[in-house]
Amino acid sequence: MSVFLHLLPAHICKYTPEEKTLIVEETERRHLLNKCQMPRLEDHCSCTSNHLSGAKWVIYKAEEMMSIITSMLSQAYGSLHDVRTANLIRRGLVLFTVGAILALVLNLLQIQRHVTLFPEEVMATLFSSAWWIPPCCGTGAAVVGLLYPCLDSHLGEPHKFKREWASVMRCVAVFVGINHASVKLDIDNNVQLSLTLAALSLGLWWTFDRSRSGFGLGITTAFLATIISQLLVYNGVYQYTSPDFLYVRSWLPCIFFSGGVTVGNIGRQLAMGGVEKLHND
Repeated sequence: MSVFLHLLPAHICKYTPEEKTLIVEETERRHLLNKCQMPRLEDHCSCTSNHLSGAKWVIYKAEEMMSIITSMLSQAYGSLHDVRTANLIRRGLVLFTVGAILALVLNLLQIQRHVTLFPEEVMATLFSSAWWIPPCCGTGAAVVGLLYPCLDSHLGEPHKFKREWASVMRCVAVFVGINHASVKLDIDNNVQLSLTLAALSLGLWWTFDRSRSGFGLGITTAFLATIISQLLVYNGVYQYTSPDFLYVRSWLPCIFFSGGVTVGNIGRQLAMGGVEKLHND
């Protein structure tokens, strides 16, 4: 108390000793009260800072988890995209090879039966055929074979009729037979031959396809391929014997239609195998 007496202001000295004692006691009481309240305020600030630091830690961990999840999803999408691209390239290469081989074999058959005629310099080549026929037909087969499953997916009509390789091989055999019949059948009337091959081509579609998308794409393939053949013959690249449909034979669209259906079935079967592999992965 003696300490506080020395610290009292000068104007308080006029009070009586009893009043000075009361003032000093009140001052001591307030001083002790402030000392007791100070730690409580510091504790409150410490708790608040701890609470804020805990919230920041939770936010940091949440952001870290979100970044990890985003990275994993992007990697999964990239790997899936790479798998689909690789599968598409493999299917295209298989279809290109099949189309090139079929075009080479069937064109040689027509050349031997004198259905199609090429210049003499072309006949002197290694395969006695035009070099551009296999790559062109292979490219067309790749495009058509890849379009069939894409069109099925776009229309929402997955092709489920006879989806096995044995059926596809039988379809290829029937297509080769139709092409062979076009040069082997001894029918003088081209209209009768065309109707016969048209019936065989529709029978191939009905037996191995039966889808509206397959029929429509087969008709489109036959139409476009026939126009290209007309242009090639018109420009003297090659010619047909006994043409009766402008510059080509009238049964040629039937061959293109059945070929489109056959290549489409191969493309669908390849796509089904690719889809199953993606699901397994």
